Amino acid sequence: MTKPKLIRITTVPSSLQILLKGQHRFMSEKFDVLGVASNGPELAIVQNEEGIPVKAVELSRKITPIQDLKSLWAMYRLLKKESPQIVHTHTPKAGIIGMLAAKLAGVPHRLHTVAGLPLMEASGNKRTLLNAVEKLTYACATKVYPNSKGLAEFIETNQFTSSNKLKVIANGSSNGINTNHYTPEAISLMDVNKLKAQLGIGLSDFVFIFVGRLVGDKGINELANAFQKIALIYPSSKLLLVGSAEPDLDPLLEETINTITNHPQIISVGFQKDVRPYFAISDALVFPSYREGFPNVVMQAGAMGLPSIVSNINGCNEIIVPDKNGVIIPVKDSKAIANAMESFLTNSQQTLSMRNHARQMIVDRYEQSVVWEALLNEYTHLLKRL
Repeated sequence: MTKPKLIRITTVPSSLQILLKGQHRFMSEKFDVLGVASNGPELAIVQNEEGIPVKAVELSRKITPIQDLKSLWAMYRLLKKESPQIVHTHTPKAGIIGMLAAKLAGVPHRLHTVAGLPLMEASGNKRTLLNAVEKLTYACATKVYPNSKGLAEFIETNQFTSSNKLKVIANGSSNGINTNHYTPEAISLMDVNKLKAQLGIGLSDFVFIFVGRLVGDKGINELANAFQKIALIYPSSKLLLVGSAEPDLDPLLEETINTITNHPQIISVGFQKDVRPYFAISDALVFPSYREGFPNVVMQAGAMGLPSIVSNINGCNEIIVPDKNGVIIPVKDSKAIANAMESFLTNSQQTLSMRNHARQMIVDRYEQSVVWEALLNEYTHLLKRL
C-alpha cells in the first residue's frame, strides 16, 4: 500500500535537522516524508540521519520581496510535482511561503506550527507588515498549531485566525525532549571535572548557564548587566554562555560585547553541537528571553537536572512552576535577573529542592514520544477526512 506523502518545511536547514530531530524518521514509518529547507550542509545530515529525501528551496529569513516571490514560485512548482496530502511548515518565512504555495497547489491539509512570533517585539510599520503576513499564513493554513498555550491565547486575542483552526499538540513543544539523551547520567564525573578545568571553573564555583543565540531578543544585554553586579559580590560565581552571535540580525550593545569579552567570570564558548557537557558542569539555567514559542533549552536544562530562571513569557511560564523547578521573572528586567541569581546563590536548600524536581517534571510532561504520538494521531485523524 502506498504511503501518504508528508512534506515538512523549515526556513533554514538547521531547523529541519535540530528542531525536528528524530521526528522525520518516526513519521516515515507511516508516511512518505520529504524534508524541504534552504540549501546547506545540514540537508545532507537530515537525509543521512533521518533516512528521508530532502529538497532545497531558497528561503530568506529577512524581508526580501523579490527573493520571496522567487521562493514562492519554486515552492509551488515543487508541491505541484510532489502532490502531498499534507504540508507542515515551521518558522515564519517557511510558514508564509509554504502555506501560500500549498494553497495555490491544492494541497488538502496545510499545517503550520507557530514556535514564536518575532512580531511581538516589532512596532510601527514593521509590526503592521508582520501582522498581515501572519494573518495571511493562517488564512492559507487549514490548521495552526501554536506550540504553547500562551501562544494560542496570543493568536486568538489578536484575532489572527479563528479559534477552530488552533490546536496545541500534547502539552506543547514542537518535538518534545528525548529524556534518554538529555540526562545527567550521559556525562561522567571525570568528563565534568575535565571540562571545568579546561574552562577555568573551580569545583566549588556556582555556574549559571545560558544556551542560545547571543542576541538582544534573548535578553543577553540584561543578563550581562545583571551578572556584572552579582560577580562583584560573589567571586565564585560564573556565567557560561553557549551560543553564537547574530550581529547582522540582532546585534548586542557594544558595552555587552565588551563585558562578555573581558569579564573574568564570564566564559563564552560559542555554538556547541552537543550542549549536554555544558549543562553537566552548570548549576542553573538563566534564560531571560523576550519571546519564545516553546523553548527547547529550558526543557533540555530541566532534563539534565537544572533549575531555571526564566522570563515571564509563553512557553517558559508553562515549563517552569515557580519554586518547584525554577523561578519566573519579569521580561527585560536586569534587576530581577540579578535578584533571582542571588537567591539561587544564597538559598541553597531551595535551589537543591528545585534541582531535585527539575528532571522528573520534564519527563512527566514533555517526553518526546508523547509529542510524536500526539502529532501522528493528528495526521491520521486529518487523513480520514479525505
